[in-house]
Amino acid sequence: MAKTLTEIAQELKNSEKKVQLVYAFNGTGKTRLSKAFQNLVAPKEENDEVGETRKKILYYNAFTEDLFYWDNDLNRDAEPKLKIQPNSFTRWIFEEQGLEQQVISNFQHYTDEKLTPSFNKEYKTHDDHGREITIPAFSEVTFSFTRGDDTPENYIKISKGEESNFIWSVFYTLLNQVIEELQIAEPSERSTDQFNDLECIFIDDPVSSLDENHLIELAVNVAQLVKNCPEQKVKFLVTTHNPLFYNVLYNELQLRNGYILKRNEDGTFDLEEKQGDSNKSFSYHLFLKQMIEEAIENNGIQKYNFMILRNLYEKTANFLGYPRWSELLPDDKTAYYKRIIQFTSHSTLSNEVVAEPTEPEKQTVKFLLTHLTDNYHFWNSGNAS
Repeated sequence: MAKTLTEIAQELKNSEKKVQLVYAFNGTGKTRLSKAFQNLVAPKEENDEVGETRKKILYYNAFTEDLFYWDNDLNRDAEPKLKIQPNSFTRWIFEEQGLEQQVISNFQHYTDEKLTPSFNKEYKTHDDHGREITIPAFSEVTFSFTRGDDTPENYIKISKGEESNFIWSVFYTLLNQVIEELQIAEPSERSTDQFNDLECIFIDDPVSSLDENHLIELAVNVAQLVKNCPEQKVKFLVTTHNPLFYNVLYNELQLRNGYILKRNEDGTFDLEEKQGDSNKSFSYHLFLKQMIEEAIENNGIQKYNFMILRNLYEKTANFLGYPRWSELLPDDKTAYYKRIIQFTSHSTLSNEVVAEPTEPEKQTVKFLLTHLTDNYHFWNSGNAS
């Protein structure tokens, strides 16, 4: 039955399961689901500081990444710094627990041991009006890279993928520490009481930029954190658009079922229970194909259907051994490629800057799906790739 995201969040909150794993395509509403879930577990009071809700829920999602932003004022020739908005989330990690070295180690493990973050100490400076201000410790991060001759290149601006890795490393370090605290059976013997009332840990799509080996390792590590958490009252909710991450978690945790979140044309959602991992339960390629066919049949092509179409082309190209998915496109490859890219860039999906598909563009989706299924003959319900 179709529901709102808030109703689905309530359904997930009411579940007695320790772990719930949800698969959804990018653009479906995973981040909004995490926000709706958070508001149910710990409604935000007026003037609440960002991160105070961690007493009941810890969450990693796009809003977590919003705590970090770049200060690279080229007008003043300033060095690129990743700044951290004041919040209790990072203050507890760095100031109270002193875990900056663990964050650095986790970050370098998933990126490069030669890429080193450095946290600032408290210092004084002047603002644009000449007034003296104090910059708190652990509110700025700079990055350096050590070259082959051991000469460091200081104050570099890391890539978006590396930035996501860094933010995940901060959150992952926090999770490790929290679970260590919860492993102490007697609450009075814990170093802090801040997590005694923790109800849920919500993880939405951690570090999708990782290569497959590191992504598998990350999924195994997340599964181990879940296993290590002794508190039965603490629930884990994990959402992802990555079938590999989904599969590893599903099998590592020996789950009996997972879920698929689907968005309907009228703005409602369905949360479908699925038995088995993605390879067994929803035949990934066929599931993609079915979603596009349903949208075509119902005249409900939306921007995210271009994302699904691109995903389908990517998986097919990988299966057939093509180095680039664009090689599967019809003769006028450049035009079709540009059209798909326009609708599948992250900025257009998240910021709604591109108009909804026109009727000719909707026909393009139908044409490209037909082209794929007619020309690459491995599509049938008995032989899912």
